[in-house]
Amino acid sequence: MNMDNKQEIFPLVDEEGTVIGSATRGECHSGSKLLHPVVHLHVFNSQGQVYLQRRPDWKDIQPGKWDTAVGGHIDYGENPTDALRREVREELGITHFTPRSLGKYVFESKKERELVYVNTTIYDGVISPSTEELAGGRFWTIDEIRAALGKDVLTPNFESEFSRFFLNN
Repeated sequence: MNMDNKQEIFPLVDEEGTVIGSATRGECHSGSKLLHPVVHLHVFNSQGQVYLQRRPDWKDIQPGKWDTAVGGHIDYGENPTDALRREVREELGITHFTPRSLGKYVFESKKERELVYVNTTIYDGVISPSTEELAGGRFWTIDEIRAALGKDVLTPNFESEFSRFFLNN
C-alpha cells in the first residue's frame, strides 16, 4: 500500500497565489486550513466526454472516489504551469497537450484549504494512468456525471468545480 509523504513541503499562499511561507503536507491536511496551491486539469475528448481518475483507497483525502482527471499539489518553488505539466505526465502519461486556464478559486473542506488553479484541455491521444498514484480512470459522458452528482461517487471538490465551470454555462 502506498502512502502520501506527510513531510513533503508545500508552499503557503495568500488568495492571489503569492507565496507567504511553507508547511508540510501533514500540517496542511490536519485541519489547520493553511492555504496551499494545487493544479487541476479537466480532460475532454473531442466527443465531449470527460476523463475522471479513480482515487486509490490509500489516499488521505477522499479515498476511492472519482475525481478530476489530474489534480496535484504545487511543490515549493514551482510555478503553476510547471506543476500542471509535471502532474499530467506523472498521473496520465501525457506530455503533449494544450492547457487553457479557467481561473482560480479557494476550495475549503473540513481538512484543508486549497487555492485551485483550474485548467482544461481537449485530448484524444493515449492516456496511461499511473498505477502507483491512481486506481484507474475512464471517460464519462456529461449525463453520467449529472447522474452521479450527490451520490457519494464523485469527490465533493470535483462536483462543485465541475458544476461551477462546466454545467452552469
